[in-house]
Amino acid sequence: MAYRAIPAQYLDGYAEILAEVATTGRRLTRAEVHELRELGERAAREGLGLREVIRAHLALARAAWPDLPGASDASGARRVRSAATCVLAASEQAVDALAEGYERAQLVAVRRDEAARREFIDDLLHGRSDLGDLSARAERFGLQLAHTHTVAVARGDQPHDDTDPLTRRVETALTTRFGPRRVLLTTKDARLVCVAPGHQPDVVDYFAEQARVALAMEGTTERGCRVAIGRAHPGPGGVVQSYEEALSALELADRLRLEPVVLRAAELLVFPVLTRDRHAMADLVNTVLGPLRGARGGAGELVRTLNAYFDAGCVAAEAARRLSLSVRAFTYRLKRIEQLTGADPADSFQRYTLQTAVIGARLLGWPEQEL
Repeated sequence: MAYRAIPAQYLDGYAEILAEVATTGRRLTRAEVHELRELGERAAREGLGLREVIRAHLALARAAWPDLPGASDASGARRVRSAATCVLAASEQAVDALAEGYERAQLVAVRRDEAARREFIDDLLHGRSDLGDLSARAERFGLQLAHTHTVAVARGDQPHDDTDPLTRRVETALTTRFGPRRVLLTTKDARLVCVAPGHQPDVVDYFAEQARVALAMEGTTERGCRVAIGRAHPGPGGVVQSYEEALSALELADRLRLEPVVLRAAELLVFPVLTRDRHAMADLVNTVLGPLRGARGGAGELVRTLNAYFDAGCVAAEAARRLSLSVRAFTYRLKRIEQLTGADPADSFQRYTLQTAVIGARLLGWPEQEL
């Protein structure tokens, strides 16, 4: 096996130390151990392998052994054993010090890379950096920000970070399926975040599937698991926009109690339109659904009845099943709603007005919150 040559300065003075150890039987001094730790750190910074550095020191000890004091038979067997024990003990100290320094340098480098990666991700997802600088830094992490990107966000019952086994499991699945493509998997605010090329929708689709499976294995309930996919947008600002769309989709899912586990921002565009004018939406809710307050028990039960009816595709039997009611009882509620509001849920035009008002009530939290 070929080994990379270690520069001679890495071994300067080591033979002399071993000779003194063999003569006096002493252990390495604190200064010598400190110097060997620094050599280990230096080797890591200069790209030398730890095995190569240790091998070079052990090889030097072996080569120097015949000439060390007490190493020959003339010194007597007991003296030879004593010298060998001392040299081996010193070599053990040297190897330990070299490895400690090497590992310390690697840990510092890893932490520095992690800090740089985290800073880049924060700047990328919030658009807080100069675009030119952000694009240059993105190359290091495998992204070409001049292209179109899509962002998907997954959330479970438990918070997750970059070191979480679940994060690694999803990352491994993506790498195994797509190879070293320009995909960034990270975490932000305890959620999994995937930044993928916009022209490859199969990447975020697969991420959604793997995140859902991994969260289920972790014990996340079907209701607690959500994956939201933003739309594809170009440039560094496009990543921010897609990320914010995914977050908005998660928020809408909670407010509207939507059933799908995977949500697509492109399919939810109507809701930002409906909420753009809050005053108009509140007026619609009060005007159309306000009369339901006159029902016995208030408006809440009848609003839930309309929710179930529209969610069931306006099929009374299915809506009744979802509410654990008989079809007759459910039909009675619909008649009562028509009497109070003057709008017939079975009429196509009036149904649209009612459904829009019901969506607005969900968005605004009515009737639990007064408008």
